[in-house]
Amino acid sequence: MMRTIDLRHQHLGRSELLRLVPRAAVDTGTAVERVKPLVDAVRDRGEAALREQARDFDGVDGHALRVQPERIAASLDTCPPEVRAALEELIAKLRPASEAQVPAEQVTRFGDGATITQRWQPVGRVGLYAPGGKAAYPSSVLMNAVSAQAAGVPSLALASPAQRDNGGAPHEAVLWAAALVGIDEVYAIGGAGAIAAFAHGVPSIGLEPVDVVTGPGNVFVAAAKRAVTGLVGIDSEAGTTEILIIADSGAEPRFVAADLISQAEHDEAAASVLVTDSAEFAARVQGEVATMAGRTRHAARVHEALSGPQSAVILVDDLAAAARVSNAYGPEHLEIQTRDDGAVLALVENAGAIFVGGYTPVSLGDYLAGSNHVLPTGGTARFAAGLGAHTFLRPQQVVAYDRAALAGTETHLLALARAEGLPAHGEAVSERFRAAVDDPAADNPAPGEPVSEHRHGGSR
Repeated sequence: MMRTIDLRHQHLGRSELLRLVPRAAVDTGTAVERVKPLVDAVRDRGEAALREQARDFDGVDGHALRVQPERIAASLDTCPPEVRAALEELIAKLRPASEAQVPAEQVTRFGDGATITQRWQPVGRVGLYAPGGKAAYPSSVLMNAVSAQAAGVPSLALASPAQRDNGGAPHEAVLWAAALVGIDEVYAIGGAGAIAAFAHGVPSIGLEPVDVVTGPGNVFVAAAKRAVTGLVGIDSEAGTTEILIIADSGAEPRFVAADLISQAEHDEAAASVLVTDSAEFAARVQGEVATMAGRTRHAARVHEALSGPQSAVILVDDLAAAARVSNAYGPEHLEIQTRDDGAVLALVENAGAIFVGGYTPVSLGDYLAGSNHVLPTGGTARFAAGLGAHTFLRPQQVVAYDRAALAGTETHLLALARAEGLPAHGEAVSERFRAAVDDPAADNPAPGEPVSEHRHGGSR
């Protein structure tokens, strides 16, 4: 079912590995051309354009685009008790883990009267998107919402596609999640239209523009995010899910096979990759996959995903080579199931999230580990991080110098201003030390006189 890529006895550089690792074929650029008219229509015609898109893409017409807060709260009456308990456990784990991502304020002092305070300021308003395609994702709503709340974001709005079988409201499970975290601004808007509505606002339904848009979605949602980037911030252009497992012959083949299948059931384009130094172990996993995939509920979807070019079993000489392949791939989810997990982990550089040991499957992270499951895909883990409280925070440096501290920088600052041909920069400092009758600080140290044993440059 899964193709085999044999990299044994080859000394491959980084560029060759980047070319050889399997990837899903996703053309966001072409999708941008298709969604841009949809985004522009929402910008120009607001609610009318959203209703047209709901009719054309969701098959829903005449529904309320904004869900009443009472309807959101009442949705919990339909939530099965065991599901509510599970969602509440997820929130209870996710909240402290997200709060731990908020850096403490730090103050740097350059002698008396000169400080730089590093603070992390939350954005003012965030738009959260929850997809409504092959499944409902209340867990994704919570991952986004709790992270934003942990960061201190004061205003959250949620959008998800209208459902014909729910009276034009979003999926009931999405409403459960919103109710549990206290989001009372929810819109029945899907796809590119939702992203455009967040970016531009829709006054007729009370939707104010946001500062940051986050949440998973298909390629058209990713394309819409690209189209509005610069007007608003985004978390990422998330693609289809992917798992890479580094395993040796000490791993349990059934565990590895089950984990490959678990991610393949998301989507026909999902990527499942095994990297191993044992051809015998690879064959055992392949056998388990063939047996187990046929028994799963989404067998056809799983078969297509595992048979596609984005999935593979990769054979390597040793686990060090396996780590090099993984670093080149930059997986969204990386599992390590080996005899010495710690040694392999020490070699890993690039991954969205890492799951160590045979009893830490990715599905645990999808739901109840306490980690965030909104992660970089398509190799972007080589330079990007998963979603967290930090997604909604901006580092700001607050600079505060008193007169004496500024005087201590004047000589060096004037030298730099002259060197860069920007004399007014220096004059902005010197002007503060010109003697004046009404200057209460005129008897303080003159410019150039030492006020501290520290010497330091000022900021432009």
